[in-house]
Amino acid sequence: MCGITGWIDWRKDLTLYPSILENMTETLISRGPDASGTWISQHCALGHRRLCVIDPDNGSQPMIRKQGDNTFTLVYNGELYNALELKRELEQRGHVFQTTCDTEVLLVAFIEWGRDCVDRLNGIFAFAAWNDLEQSLFLVRDRLGVKPLFYANYSGMFLFGSEPKAILAHPDFKTEVGAEGLAEIFALGPARTPGHGIYRNLFELKPGHCMIYDRNGLTTKAYWKLESHAHPDDIDTTAARIAELLKDTTERQLVSDVPICSLLSGGLDSSALTALAANHYKETGKGILHTYSIDYVDNNKHFKANAFQPNSDAPWIKRMTEFLGTEHHAIEFDTPDLVESLKAVVYARDTPGMADVDGSLYLFCKEIKKDATVAISGEAADEIFGGYPWFHREDALKANTFPWSLSLPSRVDLLSPELVDWIKPASYVSDRYQQALAEVPRLAGENEQQNRMREMSYLNITRFMPTLLDRKDRMSMAVGLEVRVPFCDHRLVEYVWNIPWEIKTSGDREKGILRKALSGILPEDVRTRKKSPYPKTHNPNYLTAVRKWVLEILDDRTSPLLSFIDVDKIRALASTDSSSFNFPWFGQLMTGPQLFAYLAQVDTWLRTYRVSIR
Repeated sequence: MCGITGWIDWRKDLTLYPSILENMTETLISRGPDASGTWISQHCALGHRRLCVIDPDNGSQPMIRKQGDNTFTLVYNGELYNALELKRELEQRGHVFQTTCDTEVLLVAFIEWGRDCVDRLNGIFAFAAWNDLEQSLFLVRDRLGVKPLFYANYSGMFLFGSEPKAILAHPDFKTEVGAEGLAEIFALGPARTPGHGIYRNLFELKPGHCMIYDRNGLTTKAYWKLESHAHPDDIDTTAARIAELLKDTTERQLVSDVPICSLLSGGLDSSALTALAANHYKETGKGILHTYSIDYVDNNKHFKANAFQPNSDAPWIKRMTEFLGTEHHAIEFDTPDLVESLKAVVYARDTPGMADVDGSLYLFCKEIKKDATVAISGEAADEIFGGYPWFHREDALKANTFPWSLSLPSRVDLLSPELVDWIKPASYVSDRYQQALAEVPRLAGENEQQNRMREMSYLNITRFMPTLLDRKDRMSMAVGLEVRVPFCDHRLVEYVWNIPWEIKTSGDREKGILRKALSGILPEDVRTRKKSPYPKTHNPNYLTAVRKWVLEILDDRTSPLLSFIDVDKIRALASTDSSSFNFPWFGQLMTGPQLFAYLAQVDTWLRTYRVSIR
């Protein structure tokens, strides 16, 4: 994995401004700590930071290749899981390769098939390819949006980067946020609208989209989207097909020239991938798979079961590591480290995020990076297979809003009246919800319940899943760790998308068809374990620390946060036993600690980025 950035300006000779490109590139050093490269022509400048995973001795970028009278230059972030098949086909067409890295395969694929090359790619990627003869830049993002890519077509120049910070580093780009950006922050939270970049004039290339920038301007189109059609298979055939796809994609994603490991919570999804990986290691003689889990100091003393988190992970992790014979690493964090991480993850995201859920993942990845460079993770299974509680709750199914926005009135009540009047959060969320529903590819003949479950699946795959994929990418790449997500293989997503809800929930269980597909792969008790979310700290010291932080912010008259919140209400909450209030928030219970940590992150972001509100 890597970090990419670039700058096009038809009015300037960019060879006169190498330091600007270098500064933009260096903001991405954490994504690519192993090497750096830049390429500058008169009107196009490309930068790259490299994390070496495949063919470490070669594959430096920007990668340049001549074909006849033309020159092609590529910067690329990601992995191609069908690189070997593509390479064989390209060799048959007469191309000769100098490396074993997938970067060269991608560049040659672009030279051979042009913009249609995207239809042949299986992987996670964001890349930019410059065609010197055409004077055009082709940018692409993978189908599910695992790898990020932002851009700005602003003030006569075009800028892009793996993260907003690369674009913000350009001296001519202004760090401004308007009403829409604030609505994304305070009304939608981390579940950003696809394409939205928060900052004014900054956008995200949507998943499954490609873009051309040339002297005629900017053209964007979707090259992939979900399509609805009748599912032809019975339950047994469906389960077998899922098992086949999951095994294939997991094994493809175990290819690496550097150490690889698995994230293991003891839940269904991570256990499934860990089992498939461990079995593959045994079959191919690769040795023992290393697994990693996260917890918090003294969490066992303070844990209390609830509807969102029915049990702790520790016994289930032990069950799986003993079953598979993996070498396990249990990592624990204490409150001071978690609180301190809240600041670091704001820079990792370039915006406020998911509070301690971000911070703990950042710390977790930082520890894993000491021993491994690549990890596999069970992200996205709940969105694809319908595992979240809101898929099965009447209030969420009947609500005319995103299921993670049911608590919007409670959140709005904590904002300042001036901000509410400006951003109109209820209307904003409603408009975004209706926009999402209008995109759903319907299937003729479905009844009301089937249609609603298709809507819920679409909302989760296109709105909520990108939130968690972005979190996983930004927290892991902030420490130079590549995390792969086998459940996001587009072949698997396409297949599962059209499985009828009654088959998805076979056995009258959430993710029932996935559980059936994993029969014989997992122990029965793990295969039937009730879903438990990503673990968070239950230590009261964390509440004490973030409450103190928020009270200090409230007492600071220079704090930029104060104009956005109802100071008296927040102070009243922070001055009492704030652990007593909670409401559903992005799939978990949002309690006092999460609220205070999020507000502290907003304050940190506004100060650190010197955000202008306009």
